[in-house]
Amino acid sequence: MKFFLILIIFNVFIYNSVYAISTTAAQAIIYDYETKTVIFEKNSKELVSPSSMSKIMTIYYLFKKLKDGEIELTDEFKVSKKAWKKGGSKMFVNVGSLVKVEDLIRGIIVQSGNDACIVVAEAISGSEDLFAQELNLLGQEIGLKNSNFTNSTGWPDPEHLMTVEDLLTLTIRTIEDFPEFYHYYAEKEFTFSDIKQNNRNPLLYSNIESDGLKTGHTSLGGYGIVVSVKKKDRRLILVLNGLKSSKARAKESERLSKIAINQYFNYLISEKDKIVKNLNVWGGKKKYIGAVSDKKVIVTIPKTLKNNLKIVVKHKLPLVAPLYKDEPIAELIVKKKNSNTILSKFDLYPSEDVKKSSFLSKIYYNFKYLIFGDSIFIEQ
Repeated sequence: MKFFLILIIFNVFIYNSVYAISTTAAQAIIYDYETKTVIFEKNSKELVSPSSMSKIMTIYYLFKKLKDGEIELTDEFKVSKKAWKKGGSKMFVNVGSLVKVEDLIRGIIVQSGNDACIVVAEAISGSEDLFAQELNLLGQEIGLKNSNFTNSTGWPDPEHLMTVEDLLTLTIRTIEDFPEFYHYYAEKEFTFSDIKQNNRNPLLYSNIESDGLKTGHTSLGGYGIVVSVKKKDRRLILVLNGLKSSKARAKESERLSKIAINQYFNYLISEKDKIVKNLNVWGGKKKYIGAVSDKKVIVTIPKTLKNNLKIVVKHKLPLVAPLYKDEPIAELIVKKKNSNTILSKFDLYPSEDVKKSSFLSKIYYNFKYLIFGDSIFIEQ
């Protein structure tokens, strides 16, 4: 059986002719978490300076150590002179003091503390350089394709680079791998050393429901943001970079979030294990079999496309037994009406196993084929 199967991480829908999205960001990606759909992208594979957005990777490593039981939230890490002296955004830790891991998490996520990042890096790996090397290995393990870390903070370095696509992958892995710790990204403020600082994520304070993640800025990369927004059962992730100011970052992230929420929706085509179509079977103990999806079939589309979809089931004729539940027998294809544009594809599987028919049944079907030809393969 021949199918054109393509293994990809994300479904990419191109809707520019239906609802054009544009942005002043130099690099951008908008992603629907439920349907694994990239709604929009711009220069998403371009290497950029990720600034403090790369702190998400530092936190990912720390969360992993916590989940693996190597570190506890109540553990205390010592502050070195290097960490204490580090410039840029700070948690304001004191040299020689001991700081709880949970405070360091908040110091990095809420306060974007470069000093806190170095404290964590030195405690885990012995030095920031070794920590960066371990980040690179971990990044490869979790699917980052084009990232290179030279420090724990996102401090400007021509070799400290990521893509917005990798930042998206990192965000997805953070949400999926550490649901027990992810809530820290939604905290709006944190006070340490009697200094209260607010989270720099502007959407945490808007009427859009955001639960993370991180902003950043460097002279090399401009202003950027990785943000997750939620609307009922939908989660959208936006990664923007290369904006001109913090004001532009706030305005653009909110504008694009509203477009993704209001102009696009998730359209349910079929529930998991629900028969999409009955298909005739050749040479089996059953004459036909239900074709089902092993997951909920749902697509993200512009609202203007709702009444302009065509659902097609493609399979080989004849469909020959034996058939097994874990082997695909067809494709469900979502297209635009009166167009060859394919929006998405899903594998379909037999609703149950189908064994070969008996010898006498084979003779009967072969005789029937001689009389009626290919017409016996067509679904009635």
